[in-house]
Amino acid sequence: MRLSRIIMALTVGLAVVVVPTAAGAAQPQPTPSPSGPQQPPQYPPQPPALTVNLSTIVVGQTVTLTGVGFGPNESVEHTVATTPLAAGLPGQAPARRSDGSTVAMAPVAYQAAAPSQFTVQADGSGKYSVRYTPSVTGRLTFTAVGADTRRTATATLTVLLREQPTPTPTRNPNGGLPVTGDSISTPLAVGGGLVGVGVVLTLAGLAWRRRNRFGTGSTR
Repeated sequence: MRLSRIIMALTVGLAVVVVPTAAGAAQPQPTPSPSGPQQPPQYPPQPPALTVNLSTIVVGQTVTLTGVGFGPNESVEHTVATTPLAAGLPGQAPARRSDGSTVAMAPVAYQAAAPSQFTVQADGSGKYSVRYTPSVTGRLTFTAVGADTRRTATATLTVLLREQPTPTPTRNPNGGLPVTGDSISTPLAVGGGLVGVGVVLTLAGLAWRRRNRFGTGSTR
């Protein structure tokens, strides 16, 4: 009797342990993804951009062009277009009419000595910098195009004429006033000559009148 109770207690204990384990094994298990761990979502690439470190310069100065957002180690082709500046912009000397009024003149377009096309290679991050020295005046438009990705970016630069220095007056070596380029010696010489001629003619006229008076008295 005591043995049968022990066997019954062992049977009940085994049943309590085995039933939850069997129930868990019967539930469906998650299957691993065939493609491995999921990758984070891909973000759109950075849009290309082209910038110039200075917006306005005078002809002959050098600027730095910086491009970003192109393909890694990509060759970037550049073209430079020049547009004449509108009349009246700073740095353009006005022309003067005969009546004293002024009119602004647009600069004359010259043949560019600086290259109008050039190629720069970007680094591993799609960025590059290049120096450029314009040789013409006007509004320059730089257009950058990626050789592989065909990404495009533009930037503009205003190039003005270089101001001419004001001439410095030179000092008269005789210690007089500074010489500015205009001389009054010639007008003074001409005026003095005319005064001398007038004095001679006046004296000659007086002498002639005196001779006529004395000659008339002697005949009487």
